[in-house]
Amino acid sequence: MGRAFVYVILGGGVGAGYAALEFTRRGVSDGELCIISEEPVAPYERPALSKGFLLPEAPARLPSFHTCVGANDEKLTSKWYKDHGIELVLGTRVKSVDVRRKTLLSSTGETISYKFLIIATGARALKLEEFGVEGSDAENVCYLRDLSDANRLATVIQSSSNGNAVVIGGGYIGMECAASLVINKINVTMVFPEAHCMARLFTPKIASVYEDYYRAKGVKFVKGTVLSSFEFDSNKKVTAVNLKDGNQLPADLVVVGIGIRPNTSLFEGQLTIEKGGIKVNSKMQSSDSSVYAIGDVATFPVKIFGEMRRLEHVDSARKSARHAVSAIMEPEKTGEFDYLPFFYSRVFAFSWQFYGDPVGEVVHFGEYEDGKSFGAYWVKKGHLVGSFLEGGSKEDYETISKATKLKPAVTDMEELGSEGLGFAQTIVSQQKDIKVEDAPSSEMVRQSSGVVIMEKPLHIWHAATGVVVAASVAAFAFWYGRRRRRW
Repeated sequence: MGRAFVYVILGGGVGAGYAALEFTRRGVSDGELCIISEEPVAPYERPALSKGFLLPEAPARLPSFHTCVGANDEKLTSKWYKDHGIELVLGTRVKSVDVRRKTLLSSTGETISYKFLIIATGARALKLEEFGVEGSDAENVCYLRDLSDANRLATVIQSSSNGNAVVIGGGYIGMECAASLVINKINVTMVFPEAHCMARLFTPKIASVYEDYYRAKGVKFVKGTVLSSFEFDSNKKVTAVNLKDGNQLPADLVVVGIGIRPNTSLFEGQLTIEKGGIKVNSKMQSSDSSVYAIGDVATFPVKIFGEMRRLEHVDSARKSARHAVSAIMEPEKTGEFDYLPFFYSRVFAFSWQFYGDPVGEVVHFGEYEDGKSFGAYWVKKGHLVGSFLEGGSKEDYETISKATKLKPAVTDMEELGSEGLGFAQTIVSQQKDIKVEDAPSSEMVRQSSGVVIMEKPLHIWHAATGVVVAASVAAFAFWYGRRRRRW
């Protein structure tokens, strides 16, 4: 028993939905595309789970956050897939893949073959057992990775009002879930081993603003230690959390957000794996020409930094999905995936965005005291490589994105800090103001505010000038010779 499709997307996360929409826009025919997902519902916007889904009033529920509403695009319900001739194989696990034979074998015994495969398997949440701690199966220990997790967490929240919650982890899931728990009138203690929250991205100064606000909301922080074990009641429900530093915290609810692991097991030994993900080129194509990978599971070349990266964020999933489909459907017209890493979050009244790479020397700017609008730049080897902004407008975020993409040289760090957002605004306005005809041979050199941006090297202008001069001399010699003969 088996079926065959031209295109198969393995995995039903965010990337699958965006890829499906791109396929339809590029003319996929009825019956050519199939999506296989372990989840029982059509692809949805995963960020909604840690934000709107957990709110006590008017919580987000499907179908309101099916893809691709996260990009203000079409809402792809199950009916949409049916109307567009796309086969949705839901609630189905694929237990093996044969890349050489271009076939997948489902847990039900069905064989599905393909001409092109897009791997959109994403990642799974790391479990406590992987760190030697038992208890993940307790009814009040929750993770948050998919809709099933979110439903379970929402149920436990409802029964824990005015109780105590312990959040294990200080990253995205920890910070966003802690905010939702507070809104649900639950007492929250966050536990993480780092010196401050969001340690992979935030500087201590940035983190202090958010931590101070969380404390004002009643959240407690226990830093520099980790969970060692649980205390259980007779029903195997967690009643307390034991920490490695010897402290014990009462718990009616535990939320675990300690990282993720890419789902690559089906392809190990068949495709090249690098930095934990499936290695792909700038067209999202793997070491097998018929197989592409997108989103959290893909390790791809980040052009702006000249190195391979695996990025864990919804924006990367959305854009890599579209690019992969373009590369499959119109390979000759599809260039390199030129992606600027982007991360964002919304908690309480805060809303921040980050672009680029958080490496090098950091320059802070803005009003950190009032916590309303502030930011930071990262400078490495004399060039801007990362930008963070809290409390900006849509135009402000677009500006820091464009400025970071340009990677301008920075010659005065003190001036950079004093200019703040104005620095990025100056860079972008200069980019708009200078046109091709304003400079010889499209060469552009701009210098102001301690910044130099050169879009074409001077030697191109020098070479062009030499050619023009030589041609002029030759033309003059020819004209002069003809006149001499006439004399």
